[in-house]
Amino acid sequence: MKTWNRRLWRAAALLACPALALAIDPGPAHSQDRPASSVIVAVNQDLAFPTSNATAFYLSSGTQLTYQGVASTGGYGIQGGFFGTSRVNSAPSLSAPCLYVSDAFSNDIASISMPTEQPAGTFFGSASDNGGTNGIGLAVNSNYLYASFTASNTLGAFTLQAGCGLAFLGDVSAVGLQGGSVTGMAVNGTILVVAYGDGSIESFNVSGGMPISNGDRQYSTGYTGSTSCGRCGSGSLPSGVDLTDDGKFAIFGDISHTTIVEVSSLTTGKLSQTAVYEVGDAVDAGAIRLSPDASLLYIANSEAGSVTAAFFDKTTGVATRGCISPTLIGFNALPWLGSVVTRDTTGTGNLLYVDEFGRDTVEPNHGVPSQIGILTITSDGKSCALAETSTSPVPLIYPGALSIAVYPPRPF
Repeated sequence: MKTWNRRLWRAAALLACPALALAIDPGPAHSQDRPASSVIVAVNQDLAFPTSNATAFYLSSGTQLTYQGVASTGGYGIQGGFFGTSRVNSAPSLSAPCLYVSDAFSNDIASISMPTEQPAGTFFGSASDNGGTNGIGLAVNSNYLYASFTASNTLGAFTLQAGCGLAFLGDVSAVGLQGGSVTGMAVNGTILVVAYGDGSIESFNVSGGMPISNGDRQYSTGYTGSTSCGRCGSGSLPSGVDLTDDGKFAIFGDISHTTIVEVSSLTTGKLSQTAVYEVGDAVDAGAIRLSPDASLLYIANSEAGSVTAAFFDKTTGVATRGCISPTLIGFNALPWLGSVVTRDTTGTGNLLYVDEFGRDTVEPNHGVPSQIGILTITSDGKSCALAETSTSPVPLIYPGALSIAVYPPRPF
């Protein structure tokens, strides 16, 4: 556990320095002339003190992404953290047209009104909530937002309010069996599922808003090695988390030497022992995302520079090998991949965006920005292909971003 966390935090420590107070004023977001049906890619730039953090917006048109501008969060990020932590998110419905962005250094959550892309407010949990080590993760359902604070090992609960407001309900302790912090989480209806950075996982009942543990904290099968997967071994660390639209299965993407995902049934209202599936040969499944129709599971091979797609059966929870992209363009200059999301909200999603974490100029030979990789998806249900487009990658203004989101959101 400590090896993976230390490597990721090292990037944050290098980037969170005064050298990043770049003399760039990208200007405000421009949304007034945009069609209401536009697809927007939002990036939590995670900018560190003394540069105020900002959310950058890109307009999607075909395979093109065009920079539109930024909205300031008013807080400060840390420019690093866990692969599977979602630092920008929204409710899975257009009835709450808001984006929520975490500021890990200043320990706040900023809200942005969509589609105007204007800041709506800044909100805090308790005085003890602290995300300054590896970020603040966000998970949102139709009524509540949940924030994982990685330094204080707490889960904060907030009620969604009109005008993109948040009302703090309270927080609860959330810590793994070996003291690990929440690396990734997802919520669907009345259940919240988390992965810790120490090989353990847990679920919470959120029917009343506040998270109440289901008493199922356990080591994953991939971590303990008690699996029939011949090459899987042991020591895999669940990182990214996603839930099926019906809430029947929780899926974990592992930090591992091959592409390993684990699936747990939620039919009893709590996590079952995970089943382990090796769905590729590339290093890591640090961040994962189900396609809107749940037929494909998209996986960011965080230290290999590629994206894997695995076939997923939402009836049985079985994941099988699908396809893998070539190494993303320019990845030899970039250390890691962050979140992966689909452009469209139906079918396979048709187009993938993947966050490529950049480095600043402090470390020799790593003076490159973060980027967004763009990949097309082809699938007939039996075979698939991922191909990087001629318009990829799209450089971001600053290095250090690990989380992106698409609006309108996937409907679960």
